[in-house]
Amino acid sequence: MDIYLYNTLTRNKDKFIPLDNKEIRMYSCGPTVYKDATIGNMRTNIFQDVLRRVLRYNGYKIKHAMNITDVGHLVSDADEGEDKMLKSAREEHKSPYEIAEHYTKLFFKDLAMLNIETPEIVCKATDHIKEMLEFVKELVKKDFAYETSTAIYFDISKLDKYPILSNLNLEEQKAGARVEVDPEKRNPYDFALWIKAPENHLMKWDSPWGPSYPGWHIECSAMGRKYLGEQFDIHTGGIDLIPTHHENEIAQSKGICGKVPANYWVHGEYLLIDGGKMSKSLGNVYLMKDFIERGYNPIVYKLFSYSCHYRNKLNFTWDGIEAASKSLERLKNGYQMHLQGKDEVEDKTVEEYEEKFHKAINDDLNMPLAMGTVWEVVRNEKKSPKLAELLLKFDTVLGVEIDKQEEQEEIPQEILDLVEQRTQARKNKDWAKSDELRDLIQSKGYEIKDSKEGTEVKRK
Repeated sequence: MDIYLYNTLTRNKDKFIPLDNKEIRMYSCGPTVYKDATIGNMRTNIFQDVLRRVLRYNGYKIKHAMNITDVGHLVSDADEGEDKMLKSAREEHKSPYEIAEHYTKLFFKDLAMLNIETPEIVCKATDHIKEMLEFVKELVKKDFAYETSTAIYFDISKLDKYPILSNLNLEEQKAGARVEVDPEKRNPYDFALWIKAPENHLMKWDSPWGPSYPGWHIECSAMGRKYLGEQFDIHTGGIDLIPTHHENEIAQSKGICGKVPANYWVHGEYLLIDGGKMSKSLGNVYLMKDFIERGYNPIVYKLFSYSCHYRNKLNFTWDGIEAASKSLERLKNGYQMHLQGKDEVEDKTVEEYEEKFHKAINDDLNMPLAMGTVWEVVRNEKKSPKLAELLLKFDTVLGVEIDKQEEQEEIPQEILDLVEQRTQARKNKDWAKSDELRDLIQSKGYEIKDSKEGTEVKRK
């Protein structure tokens, strides 16, 4: 069955034609490990994980590389400001390497919480300084780069077209461009490949241009070429990477070999928080650990993300997460009911379900449509192990562990006693006492919900 992906390069939903019918080569831009990854960052990783799983569902083997940026990503994307790693190191009174190790571990812990597969190749920028230097030397030799007193810049005027992903008209943009950081630039949109380090700079390496460090974009071009070749199948990332980072990756690679490195460029949209942006000033920057602290299985966030296509903005609310949590419970219960069922289901019915699911995921990873089929299977009146087996197959794409039973947290006896006292107060219609006990329970880190079925208590 054919796969179709929306390709930012062509601005079309293109039929996927691999370079090699046996193995798909894919590169994903990984985290800059200077702080915790947010749930917005994790949305990008979820869609990349689904893409991996869909390719495998279609019978392909995958060679997937992801970088870890631990040097060179400046506070501004316009080659100005300090390195994000150094800024974080100064603020946390640690070395840049300690910062990188700490946040890299947290990033992979977050991936594990979401049952996101680790790419076959994980490559740190600081482990590939030699490859990046060689790449820059080649660009200089081919006259695609030039030296100033502060950096080695890529000369975009040497390209037949720039940019090609964002399709911006640079002539129209120049009037208001804030890029005159280095007056020695030949063109305002030339970007730094290699930056000469001040004497007190903590992260620097010897080079033909003195002690220096890499620009942000060069690592992905160098590591992509090393592990996947000059051309590979798919490049992924968040939509925010299109106008700068991915444009410059393409420019660098075209300078080296005259080719766009990937045939398909696939980008995920932003996550909104209560209809707006995620911001520290608004106090709405959420991390994966926040789900655990509120009593949710982090996998719930993965299921929640399937309610929206990866190329559309997704609006995050805790009410939405509560609904997704109940959906995950119904999904797991539905699987168990089919697993224990005794009904006969025709093979044709199973095949029809599978075809609908397969068509949905192959249509540019249409997870909302695919989930529609999943729920049809769950709700089938006939309860059959055949349908349980089908749901397990679907879960190789969903990755929400439908066969894994939730571990019920043991509620301390002290909290159970307070809940019982509150229940008795409600029976006696002593609402003041009931409210007092609710507040006490909440102050101890638990929340209670009243329903027709009774009172539920869980950790916040």
